[in-house]
Amino acid sequence: MDAYKELAGCYDRLTNDVDYRAVVDFYFEILKREQVRPRTAVDLACGTGSVAVLLARRGIRVTGVDLSEDMLTAASGKVSDMENPPVFVCQSLQQLRLPRGVDLAVCALDSLDYITDPADCAEAIRRIYKVLNPGGVFIFDVNTPEKLRAMDGQVFLDEDEDVYCVWRGEFDEETNICSYGMDLFRREGKVWHRSFEEHREYAYSEEQLRRFLREAGFNKIRVYGDRCFTQPGPGEQRIYFSARKGVVK
Repeated sequence: MDAYKELAGCYDRLTNDVDYRAVVDFYFEILKREQVRPRTAVDLACGTGSVAVLLARRGIRVTGVDLSEDMLTAASGKVSDMENPPVFVCQSLQQLRLPRGVDLAVCALDSLDYITDPADCAEAIRRIYKVLNPGGVFIFDVNTPEKLRAMDGQVFLDEDEDVYCVWRGEFDEETNICSYGMDLFRREGKVWHRSFEEHREYAYSEEQLRRFLREAGFNKIRVYGDRCFTQPGPGEQRIYFSARKGVVK
């Protein structure tokens, strides 16, 4: 079953601990340091549109891109009453095309890790470079290999009154991929419906991603710890990257 098909309808409820506002605030701290004030942005792998909505509320014209039609349907339901809502497009990042350039590209919550073929990831980054205007900024985060390896054999639980989700991690050293099967139970009246999804993430190293960025043409590449302006330390679970198009270091 495709990832995020069954999960789309309850994704926000199961991730209500994610502080999207803090993520977007960190983006703007990076932009402040880079002295960039974006007027247009693309939210890559935008999911249910939480980041796209926050960017739009800051006066930015936003396009949200995601491969899951189900997640985009959920995203569209959030913006019906907005004055300048994001526009949502169903595309893979490896085939990314926009009608015009943007000043900012963001990709939140380790979404690049879901591209499990390194060649496809490199192509996605090349596509992102192309849609940015000169001087534009690309900001994204990934799970570290240490975090994904540590998920091997682990069992996790997310739940509320009407949704119960159990997922089990397995890391394959040969493929460098962490797979986690998700058993999802949703209550409809007195009946619980069960579904299953498999999610897979590739454990990209900092060096790999730096190389992909350089090869695409990016410069002024910076790497941060999890929403902080320090270098990632030992045991870091998530790291952030920022890179510029056409700016001398």
